[in-house]
Amino acid sequence: MTDSERPARAASSGTTLAPWQRWLLKTLSWAIGLAVAGAFCVLMVVGIALSIAYPNLPELSGLMDYRPKLPMRVYSADHVLIGEFGEERRKFVPIKDIPKVMQQAVLAIEDARFYQHSGVDYVGVLRAGLANFMDVGRQGASTITMQVARNFYLSTEKTFTRKIYEILLALKIESMLSKDQILELYMNQIYLGQRAYGFAAASETYFGKSLQDITVAEAAMLAGLPKAPAAYNPVVNPPRARQRQQYIITRMLENGFITQQQHDEARGQVLKYRQPSQVPVHAEYVAETARMLIHNQYGVEAYTRGLNVYTTIKSTDQAVAYRALRRGILDYERRQHYRGPEGYLNLPDDPKELDARIAEALVEHPDNDELRAAVAIEVSPKKIVAVLQNGEDITITGAGLRPVESGLSPKANPKVQIRRGAVIRLVQGNKGEWSVTQLPEVEGALIALDPRDGAIRSLVGGFDYAKNKFNHVTQAWRQPGSSFKPFIYSAALEKGFTPATVVNDAPLFFNAGSTGSQPWEPKNYDGTFDGPMSLRRGLAKSKNMVSIRVLQSIGPAYGQEFVKNFGFDAEKHPAYLTMALGAGSVTPLQMAAAYSVFANGGYRVNPYLVTRVTDTKGRVLADTQPPPLQESMRAIDARNAFVMTSMMQEVTRSGTAAKAQATLKRPDIYGKTGTTNDSLDAWFAGYQPTLAAVVWVGYDTPRKLGSRETGGGLSLPIWIDYMAHALKNVPVQEPTPPEGLVNLGGEWFYDEFTRGAGVSSLGLDDRPPSPPAASEEERRSILDLFRGP
Repeated sequence: MTDSERPARAASSGTTLAPWQRWLLKTLSWAIGLAVAGAFCVLMVVGIALSIAYPNLPELSGLMDYRPKLPMRVYSADHVLIGEFGEERRKFVPIKDIPKVMQQAVLAIEDARFYQHSGVDYVGVLRAGLANFMDVGRQGASTITMQVARNFYLSTEKTFTRKIYEILLALKIESMLSKDQILELYMNQIYLGQRAYGFAAASETYFGKSLQDITVAEAAMLAGLPKAPAAYNPVVNPPRARQRQQYIITRMLENGFITQQQHDEARGQVLKYRQPSQVPVHAEYVAETARMLIHNQYGVEAYTRGLNVYTTIKSTDQAVAYRALRRGILDYERRQHYRGPEGYLNLPDDPKELDARIAEALVEHPDNDELRAAVAIEVSPKKIVAVLQNGEDITITGAGLRPVESGLSPKANPKVQIRRGAVIRLVQGNKGEWSVTQLPEVEGALIALDPRDGAIRSLVGGFDYAKNKFNHVTQAWRQPGSSFKPFIYSAALEKGFTPATVVNDAPLFFNAGSTGSQPWEPKNYDGTFDGPMSLRRGLAKSKNMVSIRVLQSIGPAYGQEFVKNFGFDAEKHPAYLTMALGAGSVTPLQMAAAYSVFANGGYRVNPYLVTRVTDTKGRVLADTQPPPLQESMRAIDARNAFVMTSMMQEVTRSGTAAKAQATLKRPDIYGKTGTTNDSLDAWFAGYQPTLAAVVWVGYDTPRKLGSRETGGGLSLPIWIDYMAHALKNVPVQEPTPPEGLVNLGGEWFYDEFTRGAGVSSLGLDDRPPSPPAASEEERRSILDLFRGP
């Protein structure tokens, strides 16, 4: 090139680069080269990782055929949930049935771009990375799909390898499932605290309501739980939970899910949470009985298959039965001697520390339904001021102190005395007045069933299931006392006895052998003898001498065999004369079934509780249809059932249960009281043609209920309380006399036992022998065999 050419070439090449510019250009070239090389290396690494990891990803069969562990749910006949059994509380809801507001609340906080990304939100990853780098608060980048992958297939450890697998699984899931399917899995599988899995179960657990009824504010509160169910539990930590809820409501507005008005209303809504003790209806013994029945059939799968178990229980009747039994037992408790406070606290003098100390201590003494635990902070013979768990001060004076007067005396036993710091029980009356009481030691049971088919309508197995899970309806074998007498009388009708048969209510004495034990000189409950009386009157007044003479006449062996017709076990009713006074063993359920034979005209029905079992899709797995009453089910003659019903009507009209007809104001009420020796057991068993019910009260370890406590005074009021509701709007139904009966002089006779053919009288010429002197031990044995009405 010539010198003349150089200026022209220089001019054509432009301005010469400065040294620093050339250095910058080289640096950028190197950086771009390194970036390209790095990216290439990363792609190679990712490619190698994919080639190795992807084939090892688990199969998605668990997602494609999703079968969550669903608990067994037990329902009443009117579809009220009464029990749930399983490790997980879960209720599967298809995505189409999950309210949009619930879906939007979840998307707003967990994955707003869920419907835009393909399983991994790269925009979200970048945003989270920048936020974390700038230290403006840690942000996650896991999409809902990634969370599904983690929840179903991966551990909770935080490692780079697990994150790679999480991303790969998310991509695989997105290639096989639709977005709605993925969201459905997430909203049904995620753990939300309190044993609740899925938002449907969480809605019921926290708010006591169906997911369909959820509000924006409630949806936002639930949507805040997946991040940390324990930390954001609104019941345990309300301030922290509310803070997150408010943030989610704002996110819903920012994402266009709700309007400004909805936003403002949601932020201002005061949420009401379901308390752990709040249940639609107290049927714990029913639910447990159903659980055992289903477990016996399906095994451990019963708790994971999502079985729906429907029972014969009527929820309204069950609620009344529960209250009636508790009311009766608490009324009895008020008549008992005060046993003392449940404990004592050393209370601080500083008022600021007092509430915290009381609240802490009462955790060990939870409320028992209407029986509220409290700590006395001020005590005098005329006034008690006590503090409840919630910090409310209660003042008790006057009649409210009467049940604990012995504990208010300055000279009271220190173990019984109520003083500052005493843990006591309070109960509020119908008019708002408070009184001091105590947790009952006595137990009880109430069972009611439909005598026409055996369907159990109400079952209360004890005073409180949490305190005592022993089901006294089905498991308590107790002496029935005089409530067993109708079965002896029923046997006698087949041997020629009639309601008009005259039997001598006069003293008796038996040598050893006829009773199976010691010499026996039975008494009537009141210690008096009224001489000759009709069989009808003898049953109405529950005369022991009449019942004994009747059984002696027909023979204990015959009586033992005959009671088997009612479903009783012969071996539990030894063939001795003491059987006439109910010295055998029965359960309340047996008694209800046995009285149903009288109520339905002589047929034996089997009590049943479960009517239907369905799976999660509503398919019927079992369906119980009791057979209609037919002659193959007959236990006793229809005439026998009618005559016994007539005789037990006299019991409720003028006898030991006269309060029944007087209170219920209807004649179609039949039954018998029962009280055992020393009032160890108190019974009333009775029926109306559409409902048979039995009430029992006693101590688990038998001991005296009290010298004045009887079946008529203790159990009958509970029975009446229940029947007043159960028979409301039920028309009066008195039985029609069957063929083969004749009414003569106002009394009923079998045709074959008229014109002197039956037993006209018994024991009118009896002269009791002078008994030999008995030892003290023999006298105690005799007293043990004595039974009252």
